[in-house]
Amino acid sequence: MYIAINRFRIQAGRELDFEKVWAERDSHLHEVPGFKEFHLLRGETADDVTVYLSHSVWASHDAFQAWTRSESFRKAHSRAGGTSGTVLGHPQFEGYEVVL
Repeated sequence: MYIAINRFRIQAGRELDFEKVWAERDSHLHEVPGFKEFHLLRGETADDVTVYLSHSVWASHDAFQAWTRSESFRKAHSRAGGTSGTVLGHPQFEGYEVVL
């Protein structure tokens, strides 16, 4: 199993704008072999920044990599610029192989 996480830094006060974009998007993940589940997590706010994590679970690293090269990936990210002024910088990616 493989877990993919993107860490987003969101301008305090713009959290609902960010959440709305995620709630209304069509992720196309249901079309992707090896996709298991997705969660959007909201963390604490400090220094006018709220941290969010997008957390997806995959059957394998290969399944995740195949998705990043797919048309479904391109469709899911076609509106990524819709959070202008909300997201502070680029998201930080972290990938993990489940060992236990």
